[in-house]
Amino acid sequence: MDRIAVLIPCYNEAQTVAKVIQDFKRELPQAAIYVYDNNSTDGTDRAAREAGAVVRYEYRQGKGQVIRSMFRDIDAECYIMTDGDDTYPAECAREMSHMVLTNKAEMVIGDRLSATYFRENARPFHNFGNTLVKQTINFLFHTNVSDILTGYRAFSYEFIKTFPVLSKGFEIETEMTIHALDKNLGIANVVVPYRDRPAGSESKLSTYSDGIKVIRTIFRLYKNCRPLAFFGFLAVLMLLLGILLFIPIIFEYFKTGLVPRLPTLIVSCFIILGGILSFFSGLILDVLAQQSKQEFELRLNECHERRRMRH
Repeated sequence: MDRIAVLIPCYNEAQTVAKVIQDFKRELPQAAIYVYDNNSTDGTDRAAREAGAVVRYEYRQGKGQVIRSMFRDIDAECYIMTDGDDTYPAECAREMSHMVLTNKAEMVIGDRLSATYFRENARPFHNFGNTLVKQTINFLFHTNVSDILTGYRAFSYEFIKTFPVLSKGFEIETEMTIHALDKNLGIANVVVPYRDRPAGSESKLSTYSDGIKVIRTIFRLYKNCRPLAFFGFLAVLMLLLGILLFIPIIFEYFKTGLVPRLPTLIVSCFIILGGILSFFSGLILDVLAQQSKQEFELRLNECHERRRMRH
């Protein structure tokens, strides 16, 4: 088992990956550095190997696919995940790894948004998207995470080995954050300077399509993690709508003894029934979610014991 493993998922980062590896070798000389090449065509694997990294391959396209393989293959007491585009400073890795190794957190976030991100990043919709995602998750989960979409993080062994990777692409960072929030894992924050990609280096992130995937992932995970709140909110909306449709009909009935708008009555009854079903569905799923959390705690204890024995 490595003491510290630096994980660098890469897709066509030949221009910058060698510098990233050299920077982390300087800051964390005891760390093992792994580059997982995701079908690059520009010689990224060759550049990484010449710079001294362990190079492996993931042929299923997507950052989430690469992260799944990394987390499955590599055993370490502390994991540092970074990008191969030289946007994150290796100088912050010592502080981030120290917080994990001293058990102060299961996940340390490299917070770009509190530093230079909004000045360095020249893509305004990316700035808007980062802010929107942060505010949405903080509102839904009643928390105050500073940077949701950062690709610079440190993890404990327990986090890595109990984290089920479901996303295939850039939604993976959102999934990590919500997993930590839902499972009550310790989250710490380190403010890191951000520098934009050098000239000639192109981002693989699609502002619109990947942004939609991230938003969709937030609500999917919120439904799974907080089913009573999710379905309870739907139940309230449906009950209010059904009652609003029903009130004029009942007044008309008491006034005239007639029900002139029978279709509206039927629709309002079905909407009210749907609201009741939504509430009880959320109640049942909430019990299952709580059972899942209990089972997760047992797996977490088993994982901690395995790490202790390997160490």
